[in-house]
Formats: sequence, C-alpha cells, structure tokens
Amino acid sequence: MSLVLDAGALIALERDASALWERMEEAHRVGCPPMTHGGVVAQVWRGGSGRQFRLARALFGTIVVPLDESLGRRAGVLQARAGRFDAIDAALVAMCSSGDQIVTSDPHDIAALADAARLDVDILLA
Repeated sequence: MSLVLDAGALIALERDASALWERMEEAHRVGCPPMTHGGVVAQVWRGGSGRQFRLARALFGTIVVPLDESLGRRAGVLQARAGRFDAIDAALVAMCSSGDQIVTSDPHDIAALADAARLDVDILLA
C-alpha cells in the first residue's frame, strides 16, 4: 500500500497540515515512502526550497515517478475511459495499485478515474 499525493496534498503539506505530515511520517515508518509524479511537482513548485521549504521537505522524502511515455499512454487511455480531461490526475491514478491511498483536494475526479481504472483505493481529502 502506497500513499499517493496529488497537487492538493502537496499544497496542504506546504501549508503545514499536521495530520497529513503524520500520515507521511507513518508511511516512512512502515518502509513505504509516499509517491507522486513529475507533473504534479510542476503544478506546485514555484521557485525553491527557501520559499517553499515545507514542500521541499515533503518532496525530499517522496518518490517522484517520471511522467514518461509509458505513464503518459496509460493516463491517456484512462482519461478516455473515465471521460475526464486532466492528464496530471489521470497519470496519478494510472501509477496506483489497488490498496493505495490517494490524498487529494479533488476527490470527485480522482474517484471517477479510480473507478474507470477498476482500482480499489482509499481517497483521502487533503
């Protein structure tokens, strides 16, 4: 089981959401660091660790999966299947496995994508 972070989750960490920081620490304690992908990082990164020190700290302990051709193709197919248009969210769901926990500020779209992917995931509000 992985903790998967969307842009809303990373923004919440940047704003020092204590419950989410605890969830991050628990993921590390059990040996399963949180995950996201490079497109999500692009949505939130605005200029450096001095200005975004909490976000930099969160990313330091997060596996950032490349948004490469393979993930892009899976995300495109998933977008079509779900009737959605957010490639970044689709790629996030496409990298998940059943049993994962997705932390998001957009549970409706993530749920639609997860349903289309036939994934049994927990969707947690950021």
